[in-house]
Amino acid sequence: MKKISVIGAGSWGIALARLLALNGHEVNVWSIMEDEIKMLKGHREHLDKLPGVKLPESMTFTTDLESSVKGKDLLVLAVPSPFTRSTSHNMASFVEKGQIIVNVAKGVEEATMMTLSEVIEQEIPQANVAVLCGPSHAEEVGKSMPTTCVAGAHDQKTAEFVQNIFMNDFFRVYTSPDILGIELGAALKNVVALAAGIADGLGCGDNAKAALITRGITEITRLGVAMGGNPETFAGLSGIGDLIVTCASMHSRNRRAGILIGQGKTADEAMAEVKMVVEGVYSAKAARKLSQKYGIEMPIIEQVNQVLFENKPAKEALTELLTRERKSEIKVPEWD
Repeated sequence: MKKISVIGAGSWGIALARLLALNGHEVNVWSIMEDEIKMLKGHREHLDKLPGVKLPESMTFTTDLESSVKGKDLLVLAVPSPFTRSTSHNMASFVEKGQIIVNVAKGVEEATMMTLSEVIEQEIPQANVAVLCGPSHAEEVGKSMPTTCVAGAHDQKTAEFVQNIFMNDFFRVYTSPDILGIELGAALKNVVALAAGIADGLGCGDNAKAALITRGITEITRLGVAMGGNPETFAGLSGIGDLIVTCASMHSRNRRAGILIGQGKTADEAMAEVKMVVEGVYSAKAARKLSQKYGIEMPIIEQVNQVLFENKPAKEALTELLTRERKSEIKVPEWD
């Protein structure tokens, strides 16, 4: 049994906390919000973000960050990506050298274009930072439905430690050394999922969804490889796997927000209606900046940015994607 704190009480943090408690670990959940902690203590359930998922009596809840960090064998950082830096900064003085922090949020910081693990390492240089990503909606993990993810770390021992902590008979975990690729795939798929949702909102069908998923992973892979990621990662769980589920499922807040945008709402109106942090909106600008920095063509990412931030009509963006210059799908030798 390990002592574990989950930092962040959103749907994903709560689903993972429940999983870890079921695995026999001593689990504490931290939130900055007093009302949220009172609700979790009183109802043993997150009534707003994960209704119907009852939490084991062994779990504890607190707003005290210091006690949540000190003396723990593992810290699971599950705050939304816009709050990763501030939360890491507040944790830093309590983290011991070599203490393992597993980041489970998905995003790229807009101002710096850093992945979230890089943000954590900058704020908490003494920590041993790992990541956990994959096609894993909290609504399903909270109900113990079969799910598979990948744990990334700088060394094999840490990756296997995380694998062993999380893995059980409904939650399978693979390991990988490619932290960069894992995080890029997990973050950028949210932007493509917005595009898929926008297409749904415009009334497009399965053909368009399949095209966006396929061309989306092509864009993500091109950028990821240029940045140093392993191309195999983008064909794996945190790449095509996470992209498929986020583009296709109504559990996906990014797809739901995209549907509303396709129906004519602004990004702010869509996020307000979804009532959860829509990570793709925050990652879109960073993705565009990265594509420009590395000279990588990413037309889907570009059109999503124009719709979100430049008031471009969604229908016009779709038409522009469909009428781009003619190209070959793959790089091949000269025709015979």
